[in-house]
Amino acid sequence: MSRRCCTSSNRDCITVVHFGSGTRLNVGSNSAPTLTVLPPSSEEMSSKTTATLMCLANKGFPSDWTMSWKVDGASKIQEANPRVLENDGLYSWSSTLTLTALEWTKAVSITCEVHQSSQPPVTQTLRRADCSG
Repeated sequence: MSRRCCTSSNRDCITVVHFGSGTRLNVGSNSAPTLTVLPPSSEEMSSKTTATLMCLANKGFPSDWTMSWKVDGASKIQEANPRVLENDGLYSWSSTLTLTALEWTKAVSITCEVHQSSQPPVTQTLRRADCSG
């Protein structure tokens, strides 16, 4: 059994237990991830065909958060990349959303949202008007 503290106080620790040949149990306090939405690159925008956005979720626990996208309030289905267990016992993951150039031009806001059953949703919104290009 190993114990990893996630914060400077020992109140928020994660206990990791391994059973048999690889079954792993993580026990710890729920932690909402921090979200960052990255706009399309200027190089991609100069191609004028697509616009790819990325949502980064950092330091979430447990690993069963789901990620979704909304463009002007309408849901967009995209898969999230596999979660990465960091050394501190918290998870990070990402998702990309590819829009056509026309969709990007018409969009007012693009929102990344994560949900977990026992936590309130966490959202981060990018307003296209705040981006150059």
